[in-house]
Amino acid sequence: MANAVSRGATPVPPEGRTRLTVLSGPSGVGKSTVVAHLRKAHPEVWLSVSATTRRPRPGEQHGVQYFFVEDEEFDKLIANGELLEWAEFAGNRYGTPRRPVVDRLEAGEPVLLEIDLQGARLVRESMPEARLVFLAPPSWDELVRRLTGRGTESPEVIERRLAAARTELAAEEEFDSTLVNTSVEEVAAELLALMNVA
Repeated sequence: MANAVSRGATPVPPEGRTRLTVLSGPSGVGKSTVVAHLRKAHPEVWLSVSATTRRPRPGEQHGVQYFFVEDEEFDKLIANGELLEWAEFAGNRYGTPRRPVVDRLEAGEPVLLEIDLQGARLVRESMPEARLVFLAPPSWDELVRRLTGRGTESPEVIERRLAAARTELAAEEEFDSTLVNTSVEEVAAELLALMNVA
């Protein structure tokens, strides 16, 4: 069963502003699956699409899962202050374009970011009123099973992801709430409740 654990109050957004929600957690915990389920039932929740220097995986489309960009273009986004946060992971860079997030928050739309720990920390610095939600696996063994079962990455990349996951799990206390991903449907419902989306 999904269980939400609250960590105390974070600053409230300025009057009339919708609060940004950030979903983070270790690689392989199921963030993308939860978000896809949530948005299928509630398409009004706007999901920020990250820019990345990673090559597309089979079935991924530019502008849908990610904006796939070259290193030079990513450098320009950083230099121009156009990213809300960015991080390097497994040899690739990922970042959240700032303007679309701000525009939708100002329009009162519910906005969700699905990003890694480093990105969540950077969002907390630049938008302290954001709600940070940690998605945890039911167990370490289950997380290892999910990561190794993907079949899309080399053993070296999997080992790096497992090492990063240990660090990410240790950072759970930095988040406002924790959801344990035992059921995609229940976790999505819990997340919607935290976002105040009926």
